[in-house]
Amino acid sequence: MSYYFAKTVKTNFEDTLTKVEEELKKESFGVLTEIDVQATLKKKLDVDFRKYKILGACNPPFAHKALTAEDKIGVLLPCNVIVQELDDNKVEVAIVNPIDSMQSVKSEALAKIASEITEKLKRVLENI
Repeated sequence: MSYYFAKTVKTNFEDTLTKVEEELKKESFGVLTEIDVQATLKKKLDVDFRKYKILGACNPPFAHKALTAEDKIGVLLPCNVIVQELDDNKVEVAIVNPIDSMQSVKSEALAKIASEITEKLKRVLENI
C-alpha cells in the first residue's frame, strides 16, 4: 500500500483548492489548518516555489472515536491533504492513506476507523 492516494486534474489551482474543500465538507471534514508552502518558503528562505498547500482535514466524530480508542493517535491527526500546481495547467491532489499511516498502531478498533476514513477520503478524491 502507498502512504497516499493522488489524482491529477486539468484545471487551475484555486478552483481545485475550492473543490477539494467542498468535497471534504460533503464527507463531514473541516479544514483545521492550511499551510501555504509557497508563501512560507518565500518568506523564510526567499525561495520561489510552485503553488503548494497542505490542508489539515478533520472529521470530528471519527477523530473522537480514534482518540477514545488510542489516546496517542493525535500524533497522526489530522488527515493531511496536499494541493500542488504542476506543469501544463494541471493540479495534483494527494491525500494521506489512513490505513497505511495507522498500520504501526496495533489496534483493531483503529483499523476499523481507518478503513471508514479511507473510504470517505477516496470519495473526496473521486469527486474532484
